[in-house]
Amino acid sequence: MKRVLITAGASGIGRAMGDAFAADGWGVWVTDIDGAALATCPADWVTSQIDASDETAVAQVFADIADRWGGVNTICANAGIAGPTALVEDVNLADWQRCVSVNLEGAFLAAKHGGPLLKASRGSICLTSSTAGLYGFPNRAPYAAAKWGIIGLMKTLAMEWGPAGVRANVICPGAVEGPRMYGVMEREAAAKGTDYQTIYDGYASGVSMRSLVTAQDIADMAVFLASDGARMVSGQVIAVDGHTENPDPKV
Repeated sequence: MKRVLITAGASGIGRAMGDAFAADGWGVWVTDIDGAALATCPADWVTSQIDASDETAVAQVFADIADRWGGVNTICANAGIAGPTALVEDVNLADWQRCVSVNLEGAFLAAKHGGPLLKASRGSICLTSSTAGLYGFPNRAPYAAAKWGIIGLMKTLAMEWGPAGVRANVICPGAVEGPRMYGVMEREAAAKGTDYQTIYDGYASGVSMRSLVTAQDIADMAVFLASDGARMVSGQVIAVDGHTENPDPKV
């Protein structure tokens, strides 16, 4: 049985990834900071309650994986937070640092401590960036900066690990249906002095498919990238967004 470790895997995109890998016959281990969400995971999943930006905790999870499973085939470095919604000059440094820490440093720590296990299995890593990592994102500078950084990290991992047979890729989700994105839209509406529905419609209108994506769309791509069917897919930035035409609809 192949095995996957998913950070922030108890809800949202991460939970959809876990369900998709499990349906494909994989063993699933998820980490999350939310203990209540972890408690809802299937009984046959292994769970660890940690902060993805805590190096000691991350290192311990991979030590536990080595002890319990003997290795891992795929890591989905998915942990992230939205960060503040404000103009650059109004962003508090502590809020900037926390956003970058969870999003970018969380991915780095998963790679740092999981890399030896992936080299042993000739496995793969999939990092969750965002279409915010492809464009600018007004009022969301910390998030955009971190998501751009994740792409640079992935490109470097693909170069460093490729000779060992390890593949690295990034998924860039567009706006994903669900509570987290709805909260982002509500805060953006407040920042722009408009209403939630106007913001929602603006996001949808900026996409060729004229709709938001779902967590399942992202999960399906993650399973493919971990599969033998993607054995020569590495160093790639793959947007699952319905094709963004306008990254900042004027609403």
